[in-house]
Amino acid sequence: MAATSATTRPEGALARILAADPSRQAYLLLRTAFTVAPIVFGLDKFANVLTDWTHYLAPVIDRIVPGTATQAMWAVGVVEIVAGVVVALRPRWGGLLVAAWLAGIILNLLLLGGYYDVALRDFGLLAAALALSRLAVAYDRDAAGPISR
Repeated sequence: MAATSATTRPEGALARILAADPSRQAYLLLRTAFTVAPIVFGLDKFANVLTDWTHYLAPVIDRIVPGTATQAMWAVGVVEIVAGVVVALRPRWGGLLVAAWLAGIILNLLLLGGYYDVALRDFGLLAAALALSRLAVAYDRDAAGPISR
């Protein structure tokens, strides 16, 4: 009876699929990131552990929305948490929701001024959220479209 080494041991079906399909790896990475990050950042809108989020609210936006800047950030937090949950449950639509939300954040940062680097970073995240939505067409069982692979 020959011993099986770690390099010749058969992998599980999931490991084989992931190893053979880099686009599925990208989909799972994006889905995980766009589930966790919005929920964490949304919760922090209530705790202000990472930063005082009201500093990122453009005064023109603050004047338009009812209530205080803190209350506006609480509403932002709720939207972000919902967006993360939608990505987890329906990544095709969640990716679009996150992309639209990031477009709003970019507009706010451009109106605020001085945060052009953050706006550019958020544009990259917006592109990644759109990529998630497109990849979900192939990999999400609930997406309208064929499951390939």
